[in-house]
Amino acid sequence: MSKSQERPILLFDGVCNLCNGAVKFIIAQDPKGKYAFASLQSTVGEALLRRHNLPTQHIDTVVLVEDGKAYTRSSAGLRVARGLGGLWALLYVFMVVPRPIRDAVYDFIARNRYRWFGRQESCMLPSKEIADRFLD
Repeated sequence: MSKSQERPILLFDGVCNLCNGAVKFIIAQDPKGKYAFASLQSTVGEALLRRHNLPTQHIDTVVLVEDGKAYTRSSAGLRVARGLGGLWALLYVFMVVPRPIRDAVYDFIARNRYRWFGRQESCMLPSKEIADRFLD
């Protein structure tokens, strides 16, 4: 198994400015390259969604594939925060909040992300320095 298959993979909306900003933030906080990335719209992203029985059309969540399991919405975000370590890991305490409440907040942001942050015409192209972290 290659290194990219062993590390957690974060699937994100490749045309969403908020999502792209979050990916750039995670990369900056994760200099050791723990996380790999693929857009939900990519061939890799769609294959991972199918493998985990998630919809491939109109999906409004990030998906974290880690240790053979797929996590969505607030659970994905909080698991990534924990994985970043340092002070970010403290955000994992919000897992005690019932998932329906956490996910309601997540869904509100997801529904408004294009209006608040805009969208791009195409998926982000990674620079040469971080291209090995992207699977598509």
